[in-house]
Amino acid sequence: MQTLSRGRKLALVATAVASLVATAACSGGGGSSSSSKTVTIWSSTDPLVFAGLKKEIVAKAKAEGITVNMQKVDNINQLIMTKIQANDTPDIAMIPQPGVVGDIVKRGKAQDLSSVLDMNALKSSMTPGTLETGTFNGKLYGLLVSMNVKSLVFYPKKAWDKAGYTAPTDFASLEALTDKIKASGTPPWCFAIGSDAATGWPATDWMEDLVMRYGGVQGYNDWVTHKTKFDSSLVKQAAAEMEKLLLTPGNVAGGRSSIASTAFGDADNPMWDAKPGCMMLKQGNFIVSKDFMPSKVVSDVDANIGVFGFPPATAGGDNPTLGGGDLATLLSTSDSAKKVMKILADPTLGKDTAGSSSFISPHKTFDMSLYPNDLTRTIASTAYKSTAFLFDGSDAMPGAVGAGTFWKDMTAWISGQENLDTALKNIDQSWPTS
Repeated sequence: MQTLSRGRKLALVATAVASLVATAACSGGGGSSSSSKTVTIWSSTDPLVFAGLKKEIVAKAKAEGITVNMQKVDNINQLIMTKIQANDTPDIAMIPQPGVVGDIVKRGKAQDLSSVLDMNALKSSMTPGTLETGTFNGKLYGLLVSMNVKSLVFYPKKAWDKAGYTAPTDFASLEALTDKIKASGTPPWCFAIGSDAATGWPATDWMEDLVMRYGGVQGYNDWVTHKTKFDSSLVKQAAAEMEKLLLTPGNVAGGRSSIASTAFGDADNPMWDAKPGCMMLKQGNFIVSKDFMPSKVVSDVDANIGVFGFPPATAGGDNPTLGGGDLATLLSTSDSAKKVMKILADPTLGKDTAGSSSFISPHKTFDMSLYPNDLTRTIASTAYKSTAFLFDGSDAMPGAVGAGTFWKDMTAWISGQENLDTALKNIDQSWPTS
């Protein structure tokens, strides 16, 4: 029943249909006058994170004589564009995709935050790369308010410690660890990409982490914008490493043939057996939840779950972090909305939210003692110590690619239905010409 329950939740996530929330549909604030004292915020972040941030933001705004109407809306990426066309937007929208922020900027509807916020203070406190995520044409339009981290490898702590394994420091030691675990009789990797209509996305996360480590920040950004093609030596180098780690016989629980047919949320199931059926799961921090892991495991994460950051290609080399989050975009010129943006930029925001949710602050100065456990502190530290925070590439690519052929052709390659060259060329050919 536990697996079935998780599967239903995953299906709902993958096939969610855009819905206009009744309260949101009639709460436009983008045209607020400069004297307005009510500020509307839309967000689609996780329920517990949303509830915690709402409580903090409302209280801080109230102290300044401002009423904040913060609403949770579904499918905000599409909804906000529809509302922009109707000139009926909130004052602030928290957008989970940089590409959508860019589209808002192109339409001239986003306000330049560089003239609203203390940029020097932000440059000092925020994780490297997070400001760049919301910067367009040299100006900041999207401020990362909450962050999720994807460059992570989880493992069953008790079995791992008993075996004496240690976190790798580069790809060579990651390969050696993979071989060592396999030699012990256990498949080293827990890996599955099934996600109903979204099947394939976990494979894109793997490719993104590998591309950014081989190509660095510039190489990664060039690839995400298609200056560097999929059918390039950089992407092929990343794919070769992925093939070596995951597609070598015996390296994945269930074998290569099970990868696409197994729900990604079930990939870790063998990890928690008395004798683990796999030892490493590369996944985002959201996976540490009763929606995806057994309740008995999540009930004491520090005793049961270990984690290390996905290593750099070479020890001590460039080591960016793949992630995502919510970018606050100002759609109003009202003074009150600008004051609320300053609240969202406060490096202490989340101090009452972190302990009861999956919230991770993008500010490397955040008090890590406020996180609920050592596991979360390690996850946050992985991002804070990285050379750059780079947003999920498939989220930044055109939808036809990032949520289309990239998923589809990675699945076809992994399943053996296409060779790598064909898959990469198919993705290139699907890239919109305008």
